[in-house]
Amino acid sequence: MVDHVLTIGALLAESDEILKGAGVDSPRLSSQILVGHALGLDRVRLVVERGRVLSAAEVSGIRSLVARRAAGEPVAYILGEKEFFGLAFRVNSDVLVPRPETEHLVEEVQRHFMPDQGFRFADFGTGSGCIAVTLAHLFPHAIGLAFDISIGALGVACGNARLLAVEQRIGFVQADLELPVVRGASLDLVVSNPPYVSEMEYGTVSHEVSDFEPRGALVPDVSGESDGLECYRALIPLAGCALRSGGWLIMEIGYDQGESVPQIVDNCSLFDSVNVVLDLAGRDRIVVAKRF
Repeated sequence: MVDHVLTIGALLAESDEILKGAGVDSPRLSSQILVGHALGLDRVRLVVERGRVLSAAEVSGIRSLVARRAAGEPVAYILGEKEFFGLAFRVNSDVLVPRPETEHLVEEVQRHFMPDQGFRFADFGTGSGCIAVTLAHLFPHAIGLAFDISIGALGVACGNARLLAVEQRIGFVQADLELPVVRGASLDLVVSNPPYVSEMEYGTVSHEVSDFEPRGALVPDVSGESDGLECYRALIPLAGCALRSGGWLIMEIGYDQGESVPQIVDNCSLFDSVNVVLDLAGRDRIVVAKRF
């Protein structure tokens, strides 16, 4: 039953208590985001209008969103979007929620290519398209291919490309790393944030991740127990065959893969420099390699 009189401030307090009780991270922030989303108000307006009395429909709608968050559903899925590199991306349960750590990959591309430079790239495991679409947005003369095995993910990525008006410069292809679709393509850049979570590590992730985000985008799909490195073993030789001489391979890695992934690159014998870039927490996050 909806309260007879309930203000924005009272519902914010109620939502905060519910999310605290559910053990949700940053309950107050989540409450503000969800209430603001439902009412079309930013956080400043929530404070200014905290004495405003809500309608029964508004209260019911907000409580529904809060219940989803209390059950562990990521805020990005509830809102249907997530910011990445200052851009708004549509997301749903077909794709991973874009992480801030992945922005380091885009920053590394910016270190190696000028904004007005034309180049050709491929993005393997594109998911929401956050990497490929962001690159096409930042580099208006770049063209690329974005691959994913999931048709649902490709639908999300295509939609994001249309939203940011770069769909004419990205081709979306349903394929896995076993298909030689780019061999000999003479690309300037290959990027990827592939599944790299081992079976053992996956058993320790929060239920917010395991219950809601697509497992196949986190853990390599292999028979037997994954060590988290299978996609790199397939991707790195493929990238070596797809890149021109002097082209760049830039990949996200797990925090504990700063030695194992560069070793796979070295073993491939197609790259003459390999560097590991740390994230803001000081953990290994990005591998950058240059083709012979």
